[in-house]
Amino acid sequence: MTTFNVPTKEQVSETNQGIFDNLQGQFRFVPNLFATYALSDNALQNYLTLSGAKTSLNNKEKEVVNLAVSEVNQCFYCLSAHTAIAKMNGFTEDQILELRAGQSAFNESYNALASLAKNITENRGRAVEAVVNAFFNAGYTQENLVDTIVLVGDKTISNYLHNTTQVPVDFPLAQPLEAVLV
Repeated sequence: MTTFNVPTKEQVSETNQGIFDNLQGQFRFVPNLFATYALSDNALQNYLTLSGAKTSLNNKEKEVVNLAVSEVNQCFYCLSAHTAIAKMNGFTEDQILELRAGQSAFNESYNALASLAKNITENRGRAVEAVVNAFFNAGYTQENLVDTIVLVGDKTISNYLHNTTQVPVDFPLAQPLEAVLV
């Protein structure tokens, strides 16, 4: 397999160097996956625009989707990053494990959302009708459905980028779900 090195600020375009400065201020470092997007002159800004776009989902709901999708796609970079972000949003370790499995015993709405995100990802967008109906029965709207699908796509892009490049994870490592649930 080709080895992908994480580019430094000096190795990326001038535009991406400015984005690196912004990321450094926001995160106190440039996450390796974001730096990998900068191998393209356009992909980093395009991705940040997509991931930072307005949505009808709140921050906790976004993490529900991010965790479920990243688990299906087996992206340990994104699982590690979103485990840290989910904790910052108030989720416990046990809740995060449930969400990664595409379910939630602790919150009915999150259960419907995690189940839908997992189902959409596993079925390449062909969600099972009963799962979609459960989502709506939990109080979500058609706008929420569209925004969830966009977020599944957003997260899948990052999952695929990491799964292909295998750049080093620079967040505390999430454990494989199977190992934790045994």
